[in-house]
Amino acid sequence: MSSTRTTPRDRLRGHLLATRLAGPVATTREASLRSYRLFAARDPRALIGIDPVRDWRQSDLIELMAEKCGVSADPEHTFGHDVIDPELTLAALDAFADRLREVARRAAPVLLGTGHPHRLLGFYAELAAALSAAGCVVLRPAQGLCVDILTRFGLRTHRLEYVGGVGFMRPWGAERTGGEPGAHTHSPLPVRLALDAAADAGGPLPELVIGDHGWVCGAGQLGFEAMGPADVDDPALFVGQAEGRVSVVVPLDDAVRTAYYRPLTRYVLNRARLSP
Repeated sequence: MSSTRTTPRDRLRGHLLATRLAGPVATTREASLRSYRLFAARDPRALIGIDPVRDWRQSDLIELMAEKCGVSADPEHTFGHDVIDPELTLAALDAFADRLREVARRAAPVLLGTGHPHRLLGFYAELAAALSAAGCVVLRPAQGLCVDILTRFGLRTHRLEYVGGVGFMRPWGAERTGGEPGAHTHSPLPVRLALDAAADAGGPLPELVIGDHGWVCGAGQLGFEAMGPADVDDPALFVGQAEGRVSVVVPLDDAVRTAYYRPLTRYVLNRARLSP
C-alpha cells in the first residue's frame, strides 16, 4: 500500500490557490491592460520609478507578463479575472529566499519598505526581524521626514515612518489608530527620501532593498539591488527585472488578507535558513 507525502512546496502551492494569492486572482484583466497601456505611454503612475531603456508596447508587456506571471498571452483576452501561475510564484519565492540567505550570510545592511502597509507590513516585519537576528543592520533612514506625494486628491504631504524595521508613509496629521498604519502608495519618492538621507548621513547604504511598488523600482533605478512581490497590474517591477535593475519579482496578489502571507514568510525563512 503506497502513501503520499506532501512537501512544504506542495502545501504552499495549495495555500496560494486556496487564498487566491495565485491562480485566478482578484485583479481583473481590464485593470492589467489599463496598466500596460499607461506603462507603454510612459505615464509616471505606471512607471513608479523605473525609466525603461527600451520602448515597451502594450503587446510587449502582455508577452512579458505571460512569461513572468502566467497571465493570458492573448491580446484579444480583454475581460475577466487575471491568472498567476503558482509555479512561477514558487520559483520566484525560492530565488527571493536564496538572496535573503546570501545577504544574511554576509550580515549586509538592508532597507525594507512598503506601499501596502495595511496588507504587507507584517510580511516585511518578519523578514526584518530574521535578518536583524542574523546580524544584518536593518536601516531606518529619514525617520519622520516628509515628502509631498501625488494622490487622487492632489499633492498631499506624507511622513516616512518605520514599524518593525519597515518603512511606510503616513499622511501628515493622520492620527495613530493602533492598527496596521499608513498610506497605500506606488510612489518612488519614499525610497528616494530614505536613500538620500542615508547618503547624507555618511551611510551605511543598503546592499539590498526589499519591498514593493516604488520602493523596489525607485531603488533599482538608482542602482541598488531590489526585490519584492508584484501583482499582475504592476508591470514596472517585471520590466525592471527584464532590464536588469530589479533582481527578483514574486508574482502574487498583493492585496489579500494579511494572514494569508504568513505561510509565504515561513516558507521563505525556512529556505533561507533564517527561521528561529
